[in-house]
Amino acid sequence: MKKIFILTLILLPFLSKAQSCGCSENLKYIIERIKNNYVGYKDKVNATNQERFNNFTDSLLKVASISNTNDCKNIYVKWLSFFKDGHMGISAFKAGNASKDEIRAYFSKAEKTSWNERDFDEYLLRNEAKLDGIEGYWNFVLNTYKMGIVKDSNKNDEFIGFICKADSVYWTPGQIKFRIRKVNDSYNVIYIRALDHQENIPPIVVSKDLIDFGNFGKWVKGKILKNNPEAIAALMPKISPSFNVLDKETNLLVIPSFAIRYKKSVDSILEQNKVLLEKSKHLIIDIRNNPGGLVRTFENILPYIYTNPIYSSGYSILATADNIKDGYENDEPDLPEAYKKEVIEEVKKLKEHVGELYPVYPADTLKFDHVLKNPKRISILMNRNNKSASELFILKAEQSKKVTLFGENSAGAVDYVEAVSAQMPCKFYSLSYPAVRSDSVDTHPLDNIGIAPKVAIPGNVKDWVEFARTYTPDL
Repeated sequence: MKKIFILTLILLPFLSKAQSCGCSENLKYIIERIKNNYVGYKDKVNATNQERFNNFTDSLLKVASISNTNDCKNIYVKWLSFFKDGHMGISAFKAGNASKDEIRAYFSKAEKTSWNERDFDEYLLRNEAKLDGIEGYWNFVLNTYKMGIVKDSNKNDEFIGFICKADSVYWTPGQIKFRIRKVNDSYNVIYIRALDHQENIPPIVVSKDLIDFGNFGKWVKGKILKNNPEAIAALMPKISPSFNVLDKETNLLVIPSFAIRYKKSVDSILEQNKVLLEKSKHLIIDIRNNPGGLVRTFENILPYIYTNPIYSSGYSILATADNIKDGYENDEPDLPEAYKKEVIEEVKKLKEHVGELYPVYPADTLKFDHVLKNPKRISILMNRNNKSASELFILKAEQSKKVTLFGENSAGAVDYVEAVSAQMPCKFYSLSYPAVRSDSVDTHPLDNIGIAPKVAIPGNVKDWVEFARTYTPDL
């Protein structure tokens, strides 16, 4: 009897956590939180789609009531997808103080296959002459996973990627990491599961010895990943800003993110290359795949772009108690002290306008005392992965007579901004949604439309930088 009582005490912390991680409870929390605090809710749910929205919500609540915990996040993300808002989402899994056993139990019911390494070795040897090029062992470039990719015996055109070696906490051998479909000679992702098993559908590029899932990483073929730090480093995405001289007239500034932690790097690059910039006839600014951050990160680039006053639309915040507490009263460690003081003053104003759509950022026009002679011409490279603050940068830059936008439409995630992060009942996850709305939504919406480039780069062009460097406008 004592042993049973002791075992119960040991399990109680996890059982209480598991109870708060039920899909239904957390989905209901998300629904109420979004309904009462998402600044775009009334724009996105209205008389024309209310019934469809209600039916959609009810159907997912039913699914949530019978789902395993490892499937919950996919349900939450599916419900949020109704709003088509790039600032809305569920965080990556946060273990907190959870033990390895607790995390392993949370994901224990994930989809599995019966394949193991011994059987897979025999399969590869037996079928060597007729294997598809993608079949075999593959290693994640960080050497955290070893996968086997094999044709699905039940679906001739599909392949499964199963875990051979992983951390044995979030992922254990036999669990299915991804599914791929082959159509003629091309491969398409059915899904790839992230660390927390959320399903994603990224683009895929397959070569002889490399599979590239874009933001979801690169995989190298082979049973063992060769220890070549330089080669592995070359495969890793580069996030820090950089500056390069392309020719005697052209310089290249690359900024993969406007996160505030990169502000010092951006400012340092501008200062170190001030002489070059002042002599440069052509500056290419590559912000492709820049997910945003804070406008303060790019503020010192604007003098080089400026030719005439730059207008910025106003923004208003839905000043609910939840939004103030979770969005503006929490500490942002990377924010400079001077900016933190501004936030404190802003919070005081917001608390005087609880329940209102408060004009937190009035429309304004930026003016500099003079126009810099150089760079004479500025080309900005942009694509569909530009969101939020990077789109704000584009909106400011396109007003300059120096600037030409190259590439493709941006994401269109700039009408609703400044994501609030709220802790969910399941402490492993938090919910994010925007609290601030652009005043131009009613007159010039960009939501899921994006900003169009001046020059669209054709799909067959691989080197966008070279395209912009050598581009000659039609006269």
